[in-house]
Amino acid sequence: GRSLISYLWWYPLCSVLTFLLYWHDKRQAQRGGWRVPELRLQLMALLGGWPGAFLAQRILRHKNRKIWFQVGFWSLGLVHLAVLLLLVYGPSLLNNDLKSALSSLISFLY
Repeated sequence: GRSLISYLWWYPLCSVLTFLLYWHDKRQAQRGGWRVPELRLQLMALLGGWPGAFLAQRILRHKNRKIWFQVGFWSLGLVHLAVLLLLVYGPSLLNNDLKSALSSLISFLY
């Protein structure tokens, strides 16, 4: 199987796509056009675009004042980070069934 390191290309790619999605949503908000659903923005963050989402929230000042959006964003980010840290630093803490399930999920997502 592939190591976790071999999947690191996903973060910059997903972050750029997520940043662009935030930019598009901000532009649509300013123009009164069709908006990107918040669930889609959150899903992109969960799938690895959280660095891009974080930067977009700061640079574009978009979605940074919506309390419930922020609660969701930081919760998803913490879950994502916890899973990555567990996979990198604590694989011996996981039983084989959970390791297999997480490996399958990562293979499917990436």
